[in-house]
Amino acid sequence: MIRALYTAASGMSAQQLNLDTVANNLANSATAGFRQMRLQFQDMVYQNLITPGSPASTSTVSAGLQIGLGTRSSATEVIQSQGDFNQTGNPLDIAIQGGGFFQVQLPNGTTAYTRAGSFHMNNQGTMVTAEGDQVLPAITIPASATSVTISQYGVVSATLPGQTTPATLGTIQLANFANPGGLTALGGSLFQETQASGNAITAAPGGTSGAGTLQQGYLENSNVDVVTEFVQMILAQRAYESNSKVIHVADDMYSQVNGLVR
Repeated sequence: MIRALYTAASGMSAQQLNLDTVANNLANSATAGFRQMRLQFQDMVYQNLITPGSPASTSTVSAGLQIGLGTRSSATEVIQSQGDFNQTGNPLDIAIQGGGFFQVQLPNGTTAYTRAGSFHMNNQGTMVTAEGDQVLPAITIPASATSVTISQYGVVSATLPGQTTPATLGTIQLANFANPGGLTALGGSLFQETQASGNAITAAPGGTSGAGTLQQGYLENSNVDVVTEFVQMILAQRAYESNSKVIHVADDMYSQVNGLVR
């Protein structure tokens, strides 16, 4: 009975983390470029009361007797499915159709990766994120440019005064990973590579490395499915209630045992 108390408590703790993950997904269901997260579980160690294959009187035990000691959260997986597109009409809003991430330089000099393509120009005309992080490779748009065009292959061009042919300003490159689910979230719709994700593979959009194409004037919405998250929330609640019921029953049984000595 004491074993059941701790086993059920581990289930309640795991479902609490599951609900925290669901709450974060729902809170960011309208965040551009947000990637849905999913909590994964793993059973804990087993207590072998009778070890399978141990010798018996005339043979060996075929099945054994094992008691599980509960569950725990093992990993948080980042789901990299495509989100819906939202047309904004802003020439510096860019969505990725397919795989890949935009590259941005953080204030500490490291590189982060994002699917949120709501870019702006700083006071020097350089393309930056809403937080002011520079897009890599750096692209500077002259203040005198009358229009900016970004092709599906990442070529940035602008029409300048006195010129009839648009001038090419640079090419946006995308980064891809062998295991995008292994990226670690930094907040602000930013990710950073890890040993699990592998090193970034950079290429122009639409290339052979798996990088998608760009859509100017669009933003990629969060890939969170609100209906699915509500279902997951209900399942987490029911699992939590079931484990709490186990604790209540085990406590009642323990009380009955204590009452036998009276």
